[in-house]
Amino acid sequence: MLKMMKEDVDVVFEQDPSARSYFEVILTYSGLHAIWSHRIAHALYKKKLFFLARAVSQVSRFFTGVEIHPAAKIGRRFFIDHGMGVVIGETCEIGDDVTVFQGVTLGGTGKEKGKRHPTIKNHALIATGAKVLGSITVGEYSKIGAGSVVLKEVPDHSTVVGIPGRVVIQNGKRVDQDLNHCDLPDPVADRFKDLEAELTKLREEMKQLKKGTSDHDNKVVQYANEAKRNV
Repeated sequence: MLKMMKEDVDVVFEQDPSARSYFEVILTYSGLHAIWSHRIAHALYKKKLFFLARAVSQVSRFFTGVEIHPAAKIGRRFFIDHGMGVVIGETCEIGDDVTVFQGVTLGGTGKEKGKRHPTIKNHALIATGAKVLGSITVGEYSKIGAGSVVLKEVPDHSTVVGIPGRVVIQNGKRVDQDLNHCDLPDPVADRFKDLEAELTKLREEMKQLKKGTSDHDNKVVQYANEAKRNV
């Protein structure tokens, strides 16, 4: 347990450049407090002390703003940046070295029974405000862009953005963890740009057709006037 707690603190220094000292991190990082509280709640849950587990979970939620169901399975070196508004559902499974930002929801899509929450594999990153819903899997080293809503499986080494989430990068190579939230691919905006370009092209073609028709009409009138004069 002490080794895992030290790993949880060390990963804060790896992921957050504003972390200055162990004293500061241990006393002031709500994401870290939420993880430690969950480890206690999860241990109680496995011993079938369900009420105590939920009580610890709710007290943690009150103080940290992070809601993690005691039954959720979370691996080592899990990092919650800022943490406020993070929700992790009952049947959620999270691997090692996963990072999530504030406002992330790992939830279900309805009242179905059984496995109804996501599985997040090792080294995945889920950015601010993203929603991953249903019994789906987010692959290793994959990234979910800020504000995305993911409803389908995400392969390994992929980047997903948009509503609904679309895979925009999948190259089979390791994706670095430094996701630039301000410079994400936007497939919807790209599609609008393509449509705008196509519309501009069609307008130019219409102008050319109108010009050709006008020239033809002028020639017809000119021929008619010459014919009248000859008559």
